[in-house]
Amino acid sequence: MTHFDPLLQPFRLKHLHLRNRVVSTSHEPAYGEDGMPKERYLRYHLEKARGGMGLTMMGGSAVISPDSPPSFGNLQLHRDEIVPWLQRLSDAVHEEGAAVMTQVTHLGRRTSNFTGDWLPVVYSSPLREPAHRSFPKVAEQWDLDRIVADFVAAAQRCQQGGLDGIELMHYGHLLDGFLSPATNHRDDEYGGSLEHRMAFPRRVIREVREAVGPDFVIGVRMSMDEDRPDGLGREEALEALRHYVADGIDFLSVIKGTIESDATLAKVIPSMGTPSAPFLDFAGQIRAAVDIPVMHASRISDVATARHAVREGLLDLVGLTRPQLADPYLVAKLAAGEEDRIRPCVGANYCLDAIYESGDAKCIHNPATGREISLPQLIAPAAEARRVVVVGAGPAGLEAARVLGERGHHVVVLEAADAPGGQVRLAASSARRRDLIGIIDWRLAEAKHTAVEFRFGTYADAATVLAEQPDVVIVATGGMPNTEFLAEGRELVSDTWDVMDGSLHPKGSVLVYDDNGAEQALDAAELLAGRGVRIEYVTPERTLGPGVGSMNSPAYLTAFAEHDVEVTLAHRLTAVRRDAGALIATLGSDYTDRTLERRVDHVVVEHGTLPNDELYVELLPGSTNLGEVDHRALLAGTPQPVRTNPEGHYQLFRIGDAVASRNIHAAVYDALRLCHLL
Repeated sequence: MTHFDPLLQPFRLKHLHLRNRVVSTSHEPAYGEDGMPKERYLRYHLEKARGGMGLTMMGGSAVISPDSPPSFGNLQLHRDEIVPWLQRLSDAVHEEGAAVMTQVTHLGRRTSNFTGDWLPVVYSSPLREPAHRSFPKVAEQWDLDRIVADFVAAAQRCQQGGLDGIELMHYGHLLDGFLSPATNHRDDEYGGSLEHRMAFPRRVIREVREAVGPDFVIGVRMSMDEDRPDGLGREEALEALRHYVADGIDFLSVIKGTIESDATLAKVIPSMGTPSAPFLDFAGQIRAAVDIPVMHASRISDVATARHAVREGLLDLVGLTRPQLADPYLVAKLAAGEEDRIRPCVGANYCLDAIYESGDAKCIHNPATGREISLPQLIAPAAEARRVVVVGAGPAGLEAARVLGERGHHVVVLEAADAPGGQVRLAASSARRRDLIGIIDWRLAEAKHTAVEFRFGTYADAATVLAEQPDVVIVATGGMPNTEFLAEGRELVSDTWDVMDGSLHPKGSVLVYDDNGAEQALDAAELLAGRGVRIEYVTPERTLGPGVGSMNSPAYLTAFAEHDVEVTLAHRLTAVRRDAGALIATLGSDYTDRTLERRVDHVVVEHGTLPNDELYVELLPGSTNLGEVDHRALLAGTPQPVRTNPEGHYQLFRIGDAVASRNIHAAVYDALRLCHLL
């Protein structure tokens, strides 16, 4: 029974009563406005509180000083005006029964000299961080004095803002810059022995504790083993933590590893294709060695693993952070006995990569996350049931079917293939990205809960659609690989779909041409290289896979390095011709008139897709709106008012790649924001 579930058991953290063991650990979705947690930030955390979690932690790396400028949308705790915004958020979360804390930090070198007020960044030693590329100033005594005062003032603002506690960030930032022998090369009273290296963090903890009093909760997120030869090891980390506890630390959030580069960050926050909960046993060992509550969150992606962690005493509190971006109602569904209906986290790490790509966090397949002001997490029923035909069972079509089914409409899905998934099924054929199929499986199961009818192996022409006498038609027919960019030889090339669906089994040498910059060409190159095929990857871009973020690129770079994939940047494939049983690929460049030729056995191209829009065009004359979407109504969250064809009998819309070549998130976003109003 659910009330015996270890995850649903209450927990006492110092004086703080938590209704269960599920935490959304500190992270920064970059939803703030002007460094403040305003309405969008509030609504994001409020939705998770309504969803039943015990503790939500915000402000992943909320900054305390002007010389720690935001590098990924950080909240700014050094400004007094943040207090009423914190109070408003904490009041709202408390009213829903959850506790709320924030992470507090000085970023040290993990930011940029060239942003904010252009103050020099400070650090324990003059060591450049690869990820953010800053060369720091060595912190002087007066720097440390003012930074301690800034920590104290920030903690007091959090307390004044009604938060239940704070978490000091102690990995990859300033505090651990002093503790770790890898980053502390000082020869003054803050360097050398462990006693000296932990002096500055201890001073911060002691003065913060004195300022906020004995009842305010103070935790630390800390690497308990930096997993590098010259870094902080487990025994020194434990010794330092014992002193921190004596100074006033109440709980520990366990980290293993470091985050100064893309490669190390991707290990600390693992993406898909990596083992589940890789550091859970390590966290359990740390919990057994300390006397304070321990939490941990690193690819604990499913309820079963989280339940095991608490039941076996490996953790006191379990971080289901990315899973609650995917489904903020995870705990509520668990408590209701609907564990099978939880929207799965597929581990794509789009939530993190999207911050740098487009400015804020986005779940790859929950478009309502971060858009709670305009989009619902829970679908409301329509006033009147309508007959709807959805054509296509890729991510866009399945999301449309799910949402329209929840609305109470009579929905029929027509799919030409014998299985759902579209391009997601192709991407999931990569062993490392197989978890993407959860995007499809969950939507299929949810749609069946509302009696959506699926007809696979059904090629839909206009007559087939109109036989259903629809009130609404949603065309989600996707696209087909685009080879039209080639001036010569398009009939000689293969595309990435041919590789991923197994229809192409090349031998010898293959030129993979990527003029998309997303995962598709990288997937194909990785798959072929793993089969022993000699690969040259060519792109007109100045870097490999510019559309793939830092959380996912390390896996591709690893595969390219291991299989000796040759990379040619800043060159375009302009033509392919046949020559004596081989192919000659001509490469041009935007930067020179000189051309190159490559003699290969196969050419595989990736240039996005062109819409499958024949059915849409065929259905246009009979529609009431002639396919038109009122963008003002769409963005305002009101029903589509267009009625331009009085002779029409149904509304007609197209979504996803049937409109233009985009990505999974765009496909499901198209579907949700249109269909929740139909």
